[in-house]
Amino acid sequence: MKRVLLSVSLFLLFGIAARPGAYAQNALGGLNFLVGVPMGDFKSNVDKNGYGISASIGFAPVSSIFMVGVEAGFMRYGTERRREPFSTTIPDVMVDVETSNNFALFHGVFRLQPNQGSIRPYLEGLAGINYLYTQTEIQNRGRGGEEVASSNNKDDIAFSYGGGGGLMIQLYSSEVEGSGLNEVLLDIRGRYIKGGEAEYLKQGSIRRENGQVKYDVLKSNTDIMTIQVGVALRF
Repeated sequence: MKRVLLSVSLFLLFGIAARPGAYAQNALGGLNFLVGVPMGDFKSNVDKNGYGISASIGFAPVSSIFMVGVEAGFMRYGTERRREPFSTTIPDVMVDVETSNNFALFHGVFRLQPNQGSIRPYLEGLAGINYLYTQTEIQNRGRGGEEVASSNNKDDIAFSYGGGGGLMIQLYSSEVEGSGLNEVLLDIRGRYIKGGEAEYLKQGSIRRENGQVKYDVLKSNTDIMTIQVGVALRF
């Protein structure tokens, strides 16, 4: 899921950058480091922040005060690793088993902001989905952690919406408008995202007893506060 979200966003970003048309000249894309802080009932169950990345692409005409776009994000809020024999019949081959708790976001975004100037504060609203999933992978110890097999232990989707604000600071501006990369901006933002009810696991929710797997499934709203720092590119 992480690879799919990131690949789609980067494909859109570089695809628009490669086009010389009017749309490309009004495109604003970004790549950010993402921190997610659980809030409300979600915080009562999950006491760890999530860390990951987000990518976005939007339509932001220079002469306007708005941006409309989409954003995909991925963060991990817990990981467990252990070493196990490959099977009961092949106990002399050891593998790494990694279980990760993941939180993916996909939102449509509407932003009010000046699209010119060296300092650009903005307000924004968003709506979309939160996707929570726990995945266990078997990794080959002799080939740089190459995945051998994987399985989703639990996943669920919840509707989400929210708002926030941020600040863009111009780092670079091209002297020739429409010549490809027109601007590079530092982007700092914070959001509060109200997430609907979902079922999920956290670190320690999977128990192995007498050769059987048992899950301690949690259920709550999935509210989070996100902090993002990265770069935005105007083409």
